[in-house]
Amino acid sequence: MTELRTIAGKPVLRFERRLAHRPEKVWRAVTEPAELAHWFPARVETQARVGAPMRFVFPEQAPVDDGGTGEVLEFDPPKVFAFRWNLDVLRFELRPDGDGCLLVFTQTLGGGEIGRLSGGRNAFGWTVCLDGLAARLDGTEAPPRPDPLHEMERYIEEFGLGEGSVHETAEGYELRFARDLVWKPADEVWRLLTEDSPVTPGGPAPLPATNGAVPAGRVFTASAPHVLEYEWLHDGSPAGRVRFEVVVDPELGTRIELTQTVPFALAHLRAELLAAWQTHLELFFAATFGEIRCPWPEARTAELTKRYAQRLAS
Repeated sequence: MTELRTIAGKPVLRFERRLAHRPEKVWRAVTEPAELAHWFPARVETQARVGAPMRFVFPEQAPVDDGGTGEVLEFDPPKVFAFRWNLDVLRFELRPDGDGCLLVFTQTLGGGEIGRLSGGRNAFGWTVCLDGLAARLDGTEAPPRPDPLHEMERYIEEFGLGEGSVHETAEGYELRFARDLVWKPADEVWRLLTEDSPVTPGGPAPLPATNGAVPAGRVFTASAPHVLEYEWLHDGSPAGRVRFEVVVDPELGTRIELTQTVPFALAHLRAELLAAWQTHLELFFAATFGEIRCPWPEARTAELTKRYAQRLAS
């Protein structure tokens, strides 16, 4: 079982695994650096005591260079092991269960609502790691690694991490989306957003940043590789602005933020626009993994339009 909860105002990923091994054996696998090396995503350097500093070292092929640091927060053999890893807190709890035990593993995601966006990739990553842990305990080979894109998409949908929101302003409404892009370099994201073509103020908006529901006008801002802003049109006249921002955070990863301003007079379009942008960002996310999906998924957009319309009416 995998869940994304909010506990004490913080996003928390929670996993439950029933393991056919006594707590003492599992305890060694989740606390001893030599055992962690077989399934944990980084090499761990620490000591077995509360307050001990921790250092994490990623393998050379990892998307980030430095695994960072942490501290042991709880160490109660063979029940609870918890520690801080950079902004996050990881906690392993072992509960006796017949001739085996129940592992309850949680990751409290640092970074607040921005940290929550990483729930899809973290759920995928820890699922792979926990599969590796179970295999290590069983003395078997770890199962084949599932497709990262499709598994992350599944969790993003399940946790509602791809959804947009509506905020009223003095002039109308602002639609907002923020989408985790794992650790993709900003230059790479910008090339996808612009088709690797020059974009200049006053010129046309690049096609990958537009869709049929939001007719595009001229570009206002093109600050590579971070900000693209253009006007959008309704019945041929300027109606508001669309803004993309690529944000690279060394602790939280890369994300793309999208906003669109909508005047009060066009409030009836909000559900349609939200659905179009959620679909758009789903396609864009897939493209960052090299999967180009055509044609536009009309059925998905219709489903989302109905969902947003019900939400806005409630």
